[in-house]
Amino acid sequence: MNSAIDTTPSRSEGSEPHTGTPVAWVRTWGASPQAPNNSVSCIEPFENATLRQIVRITGGGHRIRIRISNEYGTVPLTIGAARVAITDTDDGIQHGSDHAVTFSGRPSATVPAGAPILSDPIGLRTAALSRLTISVYLPGQVGTATCHGTFHTLGWLIPGDATALVSLPADAAPLPAQALITAVEVQPDTPTRAIAVIGDSRVDGMGSTPGTDRRWTDRLAERLAARAGQAVCVVSQGINGNRMLTDGIGTAALARFDRDVLATPGLGHVVIAVGNDLVFSFAPRTEETAGFLAMFPGSPVGVDDIIAAHLQLAARARAHGVKVHAATIAPYGSSEMYSAEGDKAREQINAWIRTSGIFDGVLDFDAVWRDPADPTHIRSDLHMGDNLHGSDAGYAALAECIDLSLFN
Repeated sequence: MNSAIDTTPSRSEGSEPHTGTPVAWVRTWGASPQAPNNSVSCIEPFENATLRQIVRITGGGHRIRIRISNEYGTVPLTIGAARVAITDTDDGIQHGSDHAVTFSGRPSATVPAGAPILSDPIGLRTAALSRLTISVYLPGQVGTATCHGTFHTLGWLIPGDATALVSLPADAAPLPAQALITAVEVQPDTPTRAIAVIGDSRVDGMGSTPGTDRRWTDRLAERLAARAGQAVCVVSQGINGNRMLTDGIGTAALARFDRDVLATPGLGHVVIAVGNDLVFSFAPRTEETAGFLAMFPGSPVGVDDIIAAHLQLAARARAHGVKVHAATIAPYGSSEMYSAEGDKAREQINAWIRTSGIFDGVLDFDAVWRDPADPTHIRSDLHMGDNLHGSDAGYAALAECIDLSLFN
């Protein structure tokens, strides 16, 4: 699966091999940035330390570049050094693949508060589904690290400049969240398109096994990588607890859509899979749910509001010339958020998604997860035990149900 560094001297920078035709950059992995105080978990303040994180890209190529974000930082972020390598089977670094990461030709950079930074292109050949180890040394104090609050990759905080280490030292501490790295982009050998999925905790893989790439978007990437023909990347932009219309955990989908989805290099398809507006608006206010629901301010919304939000996202995506798909909202009976009124609204929204003709494709996740004996519930073998989020098997079932021809 992993491959060697690209050292072919005859290739022009930024050109397709043997033709000289420019090949566009495409995003191959992403994590939606969040404010530390607006996520499920975050990184505690630290200083003079290295963040080492492993991510699995979905499509490969002959060059990569890395996006690092200080969008929610309150002061400039100093990057002292950074390196990237292909990950070996034991989470070490594959011999000969380690590369320095530079910014405008320099080994260090200062990222202004509120801004991201994109690295220089790195001549590292990668295969689809490769795992990359990205190490970033931060010499100064980092009090508010832009993060992604649900952590489905592997990461560690290591004292000092550990960017050149081949393996993890004994004093490496596990990270509770994704930190600073928000995208990896690849320059492929042949034209490649990206699928960007905007969603909530079910897109973010809540309930799947961390560090094993078992979200449904990961499984979809595996199916697409195994298919002969056109290359496609899959970029998960789910946020646990996210809503379409109102901020709560993470910026609302309507507000972050341009940044997280429409700005995706190589974008060809958008998938809309956000169901929390409905779930939280109709959730019963009990002693058990009050504390959780307090994180989601704003007035309740109804079916018409959620349909209007879908229409807005579809219109904005089509203005960029991309295809738009929507997922039906899966059941959640017997969860703490369930109400009969909410379930009735869910059925109305799902019926509209299936029959409106607005979308280029429908991912009918409701049909896959619902229990034939009680369609208000997820099948017991497909959820993590909370009647709301999937298990590894549940997310695999969602990926298997998707018609790959939608993404031709």
